[in-house]
Amino acid sequence: MRPVNPQAIVASLVQWFDADYHAAGAEQKIRDVDRVNWLRCTPFLILHLSCLAVFLVGWSWTAVCAAVGLYLVRMFAITGIYHRYFSHRTYKMSRAAQFIFAVLGASSVQRGPLWWAANHREHHRNSDLPTDPHSPVQYGFFRSHAGWFMCTRYYATQYNRIQDFARFPELVWLNRFDKAVPAALALLIYLCGLVLQYTFPSLGVTGMQLFVWGFVLSTTILFHATASINSVAHLVGNKRYETGDESRNNFLLALITLGEGWHNNHHKHMGCTRQGFYWWEIDITFYVLKFLSWLGIIWDLKPVPRKAYDPNEQLPTPKYAPAA
Repeated sequence: MRPVNPQAIVASLVQWFDADYHAAGAEQKIRDVDRVNWLRCTPFLILHLSCLAVFLVGWSWTAVCAAVGLYLVRMFAITGIYHRYFSHRTYKMSRAAQFIFAVLGASSVQRGPLWWAANHREHHRNSDLPTDPHSPVQYGFFRSHAGWFMCTRYYATQYNRIQDFARFPELVWLNRFDKAVPAALALLIYLCGLVLQYTFPSLGVTGMQLFVWGFVLSTTILFHATASINSVAHLVGNKRYETGDESRNNFLLALITLGEGWHNNHHKHMGCTRQGFYWWEIDITFYVLKFLSWLGIIWDLKPVPRKAYDPNEQLPTPKYAPAA
């Protein structure tokens, strides 16, 4: 039986509130950095188990619409902001808009913008190599889908990989206290449910019902849809380009993630704002970003390079066959 380390227990508990608490250097202090830290991940597990509460609170169209709406808005926050802005800088915006959008991204409950982008940049540097944080080719489905961020190795924010944004103190604060925005959103959803419960009882919604559907269920589905790009999109789909990894285009994933499913496109030309290169490759995130550019909120959207359409750069797209 492994001995209990009181300091590790305290650190895991404090990290629920302060993500940078004893995070740096943990790889040297903990024996098995690739083992899932179940204590630190307790809130994540509770979130999943709480989905069963839908059978206790019932449902209403208001709650369902809130769940869908919050899923779509926060999925855009991940795809359009955390990914295409903080990770790849495919467009520009003002510092004020940058912070507001970062808050929106933080509401997705996928940790802070600097942590998210730093790990994603590492993924592109070493895609499907042993040093890739979440490669299903190297480590299997569970590790690539969720297990990688549940272990100690990838918990600390690698600020050296995200120095371009780490110079903004407001982003560092948001990244360090990454539970603040989700907690505020959860409370706001519950209070809105209470207001509707007593103001418009005909809607059949309650505070707890709106909380379970609008926050718990919506957040859980949002996580798994996002994580499917790390796992499923490196296993199932078609390859238009030779990228040196197993990234694949997947139409279904593109629909549920608002355009991220065109993953092979993205791995070939990661610097462009658009990921659906052809008109039939639906990329809702890009459409929203284009609209925001018309409003002047963002600008300098990086286009798809002309060479992306060169037949000599493309491969045939046969049906996917599992790698040997």
